[in-house]
Amino acid sequence: MSEQESLYEQIGGEAAVNAAVDIFYRKVLGDARINTFFEDVDMEKQAAKQKAFLTMAFGGPHNYTGLDMRKGHAHLVSRGLNDSHVDAVIEDLGATLRELGVKEELIAQVAAIAESTRNDVLGR
Repeated sequence: MSEQESLYEQIGGEAAVNAAVDIFYRKVLGDARINTFFEDVDMEKQAAKQKAFLTMAFGGPHNYTGLDMRKGHAHLVSRGLNDSHVDAVIEDLGATLRELGVKEELIAQVAAIAESTRNDVLGR
């Protein structure tokens, strides 16, 4: 594997991101710590946005057109979104990637990218 390969390519490209998002949202919707934030959300649209965002965040093709993290989550912050919820999301994402057989060093990179959005997600 070359050093030039993006994280997106290393985890398996579009097919891997699509599978990960589908599994991730099943985990999130089953996670009592955070699933209330997804009530009344069109999960098909949400999954499509998440796939585009993760593809971009992992160094793949940039087709994300959603709101920035701060604007996109402000309504959730007003409903009580906090660090414990971000922790749960990162935990569910890591469990998803492990389930798909992604190497731990790549999962650590994904977690670091997710962690880098924490302050914006939480409006700080």
